[in-house]
Amino acid sequence: MSDPTTIRRLYGRRSGHKLRQGQAALLEELLPAISVPEGPIDAGTLFGDDRPLHFEIGFGSGEHLAFRADLLPDHGFIGAEPFLNGVVGALTHIRDQRLANVRLHMGDALEVLERLPDASLRFVYLLHPDPWPKARHAKRRMVNHGPLDLVSRKLQQSGELRLGTDDPTYCRWSMMVMDQRSDFEWLAEKPEDFLTRPGGWPETRYEAKARRKGHEVWYFRYRRL
Repeated sequence: MSDPTTIRRLYGRRSGHKLRQGQAALLEELLPAISVPEGPIDAGTLFGDDRPLHFEIGFGSGEHLAFRADLLPDHGFIGAEPFLNGVVGALTHIRDQRLANVRLHMGDALEVLERLPDASLRFVYLLHPDPWPKARHAKRRMVNHGPLDLVSRKLQQSGELRLGTDDPTYCRWSMMVMDQRSDFEWLAEKPEDFLTRPGGWPETRYEAKARRKGHEVWYFRYRRL
C-alpha cells in the first residue's frame, strides 16, 4: 500500500486567513534566519554543536514545540509544518520566548527527516495528525509502515516516538500498526498511561478544542528498541 513516503504529496490546506502586517514581517525576516538549510543536516549544521535533537512532524501553531524548546534549552528542536498560518504561530512563540534552539521547515517533514543522520534523534513528536477517517484514505495517514520505517531509522536506541490523537479511528489504526512492529515498545502498562497526558507534554490549542467538543484524547509513547 502506498503511504506518505511513496506518495510524496502533502494533502490539506496550506494557508488560512490573510496575514496581518506583523505576521508577514515575521515570515519575511525571522523564518529565513531559522529555516532548515538544504542538504545534509545534523546538530552541528543546525545549532553549531553536538546536542540532543527533537523533531516534531506537523507542529500546528507551535505551542508544543515552543514549550519543549523552552523546557530544554540545551537541546535542539526541528519542526516541520506545511500550513502557513501555523508556521507564523510558531514564529510568534519563538520571537516572544526568545528561543534560539528551534529550526523550522515549512513543508514536508519526511523530506527533512531523510536528510538527518540515522540514529540522530532523541524524540519524534506526531501530535493530532490528520486522521483521514475514510478507509480509502488510510494510505495518507502518517502512521503507516513507510513513515515509521523512516522514523525508526532516525531515532536513537531508546529514543521516543510520541503520538497524540483525539480521533477514535486513528487511535485504533495506530494501535494496530504499532502492534505489528518489533522495533518499538509501547510504554504503557495500564490504561491511565495513555489516557492521562504525561508530564512535559503541554495541552495545545487543538487538544483543548477537542476536549471542549467532548472528545477523548489518547497519548501514546513508544520506545525505539
